[in-house]
Amino acid sequence: QVQLVESGGGSVQTGGSLRLSCAASGYTLSRNYMGWFRQAPGKEREGVAGMSTAGNTYYADSVKGRFTISRDNAKNTVYLQMNSLKPEDSAMYYCAAASQFPWYGAYWSQSSRYNYWGQGTQVTVSS
Repeated sequence: QVQLVESGGGSVQTGGSLRLSCAASGYTLSRNYMGWFRQAPGKEREGVAGMSTAGNTYYADSVKGRFTISRDNAKNTVYLQMNSLKPEDSAMYYCAAASQFPWYGAYWSQSSRYNYWGQGTQVTVSS
């Protein structure tokens, strides 16, 4: 049974940093396409970062240069390092996984293409 569990969320001030983790069980992350998404109240879920099976990374324009997605195959865990956080980064953050994903580079941010989702971890950035 596949399970993704996020952790690392919390409350920080503007300019602070957090590192989110997404640990998988029953699933080998390195063989799958991974994404981080976020959803703020009243807003649609949006893709934040993605990583292909080859290790190619993709980012939303709003987080480029501040967020970094990475993967530790030995720990079967994907991370999202978030630096220079802004109040507009406040949201519930989710990790997602897909075993097959044609044209990943073009469509990585489409949430409907991911098969598995974690329960989310809350990030709150205060000004």
